[in-house]
Amino acid sequence: MKYDVVIIGSGLGGLVCGSLLARYGKSVLILERQAQPGGCMQSYQRGGFSFDTGLHYIGGLAEGQRLHGIFSYLGLMKLPWVRLDADGFDLVTIGNDTFAFAEGHDRFVDTLTQHFPQEREGLQQYVSMLQQVDALSPTTDDAYQLFGTSAYQYLTSTFHDPLLVNVLSATALKMELRQESLPLFTFAHGMSSFIGSSWRLRGSGQLLVNSLVNDIRRLGGEVICHADVNQLAEKEGRIVAAQCGNGELYEGDMFISDAHPQVTFSWLDESRMIKNMFRRRINAMENSFGMFTVSLVLKQGVLPYFNHNKYVYNKPDVWTFYNDTDSIGGLMLSCRVPENGNDARQIDLMTPMPWTMCEPWKDTTVGHRGKEYERLKDHLADECIHLAERVIPELQGMVEKRYTSTPLTYRDYSLTPCGSAYGVRKDWRSPLTTILSPRTPIPNLLLTGQSLMLHGVEGVTMTALRTCTEIVGKDYVNKILTQI
Repeated sequence: MKYDVVIIGSGLGGLVCGSLLARYGKSVLILERQAQPGGCMQSYQRGGFSFDTGLHYIGGLAEGQRLHGIFSYLGLMKLPWVRLDADGFDLVTIGNDTFAFAEGHDRFVDTLTQHFPQEREGLQQYVSMLQQVDALSPTTDDAYQLFGTSAYQYLTSTFHDPLLVNVLSATALKMELRQESLPLFTFAHGMSSFIGSSWRLRGSGQLLVNSLVNDIRRLGGEVICHADVNQLAEKEGRIVAAQCGNGELYEGDMFISDAHPQVTFSWLDESRMIKNMFRRRINAMENSFGMFTVSLVLKQGVLPYFNHNKYVYNKPDVWTFYNDTDSIGGLMLSCRVPENGNDARQIDLMTPMPWTMCEPWKDTTVGHRGKEYERLKDHLADECIHLAERVIPELQGMVEKRYTSTPLTYRDYSLTPCGSAYGVRKDWRSPLTTILSPRTPIPNLLLTGQSLMLHGVEGVTMTALRTCTEIVGKDYVNKILTQI
C-alpha cells in the first residue's frame, strides 16, 4: 500500500502531524522503532509504577490560551489535567530564600515585587515582552529579531539586581540555559505560557500519547512499532519509500521525519539530492545538553502531595551551574499527582548532565555498561537527593525505590545525538543557521520536532502545525488557529 504521508518517529511532533493530517483526510502511516509510541513523551513501568521520561508539566492550557485551542481540536483536553497552584506554580530556592512564580502576569509581577520592590518597572517590561512573544508566530520578522537577541544580555540590561536575574532564569531547566548562546525568543517562549497557567496530568504522559495514537487509528491511519527505518529510498529527486532494518518498504507521496535532523539525513545515500554544504551544516550543528533523572518511589504516608514544582540551586549563579561536573548545581523537583489519596508517591529529580560524562560508555549497549557506570549513576543520584533535601528535609529516609536515567538512556530510545534533551542548540549569534525550517532540499521530505524552531510541548505542537502547512496549505491550519 502507498500512503499519502509516511511519518518516521512517533514523538509528539510526529503524532500531532499524524492526527492533523488524518483529520484532513490523508492516509497516514507512522513508523516507530521502539516497542511503544511516544518518543520522549512515553512512560515506562517499574515495580507497578509508571514513570515519565519527558512530560512533567505544561503551560498554556487555560481557555483562551493557544495550547488549549489546539489540544481541544486534537481531543486532548478530555484528559485528566490538574492545574497547579495559582499563588506559586513554581517555587525557586536560591541560597536561603524561596521565591514564588504566581499565575497571571499582574500577580507574577506583584509577587516578585515583594522581594524586589525597586524592580517593579523592569518586571512589568519583562511580562510585556513575554506577552509579545506569546502572540508571535516564530516565522515573523519580529520573532527572528528576538531569535537574534541574547536572553542573558536582555535580562542583565533590564534588571539591576543580579539575584532577580537568577530567580527569573531558575525555572529554565526546561531549556538550555547557556549564557553565550540562548536566544531571547527561545527563553521567552519557554516561560510565557506557564505564567498564564501551568498543568500536570493525573497519570503518566502515556495518556496523551495513547489519545493521539487512538485518534489516528480511528481516522484510518496506522501506527507501526518495531519499525526501525535505516534508509530513505530515492528516485528522480524524490523519496519513494522508507526502508526498515527488517527489509520492509513503506511507500508514500510525502515523508515527514520526527527524528533528529542529523539522524534523518544519515538515512540518505551520498547523492546529488543533498548538497555537501547542506550536509556539513546539519552535521556541524551542536546539540543541547542531556538530563540526568532520578525517579523516586516514596513510602506510603511520609510526604503530602505538593501541587507545584520546586527548583533548588546550591550556587547563586544559575547560568553557570550546569558546567560544574563535580557536583549537582541545580535541580527541578516534580511530584506526580496521586491517583488515590493525598500522599506523594512519586517524585522526579532532574538536572542537566553533559555528554562528556557519558562518553566512556557511548559505544556500549543497555545492560553492558558495567559497574563504573552504575557507580556514577548512584553517586549522582545521591547528590541529587542531598540537594533536594534543602526543600524536602530527610527525603533520603522517605525513599522506597529509585530509578535513574542519563543522556545515554535518551540516546538509546530516541537516537538523538548526545542524548540531547532539547535537540539542536539555538544560538542568537547565528539564528539563520541554527533554526531549521520544516522544508528540506528534497521536495517531498519534511521535518518536524523540537530541533527545528521551538521545543517543549507547545513549541513542538506549533512546529507540527507549520510542518502540516507544507502539505495541506495555510487555510486548513489557519482554520484551526481561528477556532482557538
